[in-house]
Amino acid sequence: MNTLIRKAQHQDEESFVTLMESNAKDMYKIAYAILSNNEDVADAIQDTILSCWEKLHTLKQEEYFKTWMTKILMNHCNRILRKKRRLVPTDTVFDIQCGEECSGYKNAEWQEMLQCIDEKYRIVLVLYYGEGFKVREISEILQESESAVKRRLVGARKRMEQMYYPEKRRDSK
Repeated sequence: MNTLIRKAQHQDEESFVTLMESNAKDMYKIAYAILSNNEDVADAIQDTILSCWEKLHTLKQEEYFKTWMTKILMNHCNRILRKKRRLVPTDTVFDIQCGEECSGYKNAEWQEMLQCIDEKYRIVLVLYYGEGFKVREISEILQESESAVKRRLVGARKRMEQMYYPEKRRDSK
């Protein structure tokens, strides 16, 4: 992977294409978790690929390529969301309709759970459990402290527990 990154940094187009293709599924899953719309996801991924090509020379450490790329992707997704919020009501933006196109998440329960969780928790869950990022990496991507990311993970886990065990909520009152 590091060899591909080095070659791509020296404007090797084939290496860059291979690099982007190897990260395409991960980019799709992350963008879909945020945007919930295939057209917007395609726009975000396209903009991300272009930005990565133009800015690849700014990547300081090759081992953080995926974190760097994910941060760029999320910035593009957030830009699209901000633009959509000005155009449509927010309840439409977060309405997840996921079918076969979400091949990375074949588990129906996972999809159902993601549908019911706020975006701020959903993105942390996708990055942590779906993509395997560490808390430190997620904090870099989201530009938040590690403790904020940990709090979101705890909050997301509590919400998941409340969804799957609603009787616990009644018992604790």
